Amino acid sequence: EVRLVESGGGSVQAGGSLRLSCAIFGYTYATLSMGWFRQTPGKEREGVASIDNSGTTRYADSVKDRFTISRDSAKNTLYLQMNSLKPEDTAIYYCAGGYGLGTLRQNEYNYWGQGTQVTVSS
Repeated sequence: EVRLVESGGGSVQAGGSLRLSCAIFGYTYATLSMGWFRQTPGKEREGVASIDNSGTTRYADSVKDRFTISRDSAKNTLYLQMNSLKPEDTAIYYCAGGYGLGTLRQNEYNYWGQGTQVTVSS
């Protein structure tokens, strides 16, 4: 059974930084495409960043040049470094893994974490 466990969420003031982590259990991490998604109440879940199994990364326009997705295969862990945070980044952030192309489309992902809350105050 594949399990994804996020950590690192919290509250920060605008302009601050947070790093989210996603530990992967039960699967050889390197063969999965991985992504970070976020959701706020009343809105659909949106793709934030993704990395495929060749290391190619993709970002939503709203987070380009502020967020960086990376992975440590030895630790079977995915990261999302978030800098210059804005109040509109406030959301529950989800880690996802799948066998697809590693785009920002959530229907490509088979496994999901439980989510971690990020709150950015102005």
